Amino acid sequence: MHDISIISMIFTAALALIALFLVLAPFFKLDTFIQIGSKDQDLVTTKQALLTTLNEIEFEYKMDKISHADYKNLKKQYETEVAKIMKEEEQQIVATNIDKDLMAEVEKEIEAQMNFYAKKKGEGK
Repeated sequence: MHDISIISMIFTAALALIALFLVLAPFFKLDTFIQIGSKDQDLVTTKQALLTTLNEIEFEYKMDKISHADYKNLKKQYETEVAKIMKEEEQQIVATNIDKDLMAEVEKEIEAQMNFYAKKKGEGK
């Protein structure tokens, strides 16, 4: 009888914790804690939005809805933002390539060391 009450207390505590989690979970966004690759997605989304805005500005200028001066200022502003994002994307690509080159070099060194020790071990027999 005593074992059953301990098991029921543990089960009740587990149910209470699960219920508490389910009630409080919506107040905390999980994506703020886990961000895997979201920066890349944000860059792509932002760049697409800026390019769309540039097209809309050009369309409005051609429809004579905005002045030439406003068109030039807005176009320059958005093109500068797109250029910054493209540079950041390029830097990420370069960093990724450097990492791949570095890893290839490290793997070659490891393989060379393994071959060296295998030869050394073979000579020792």
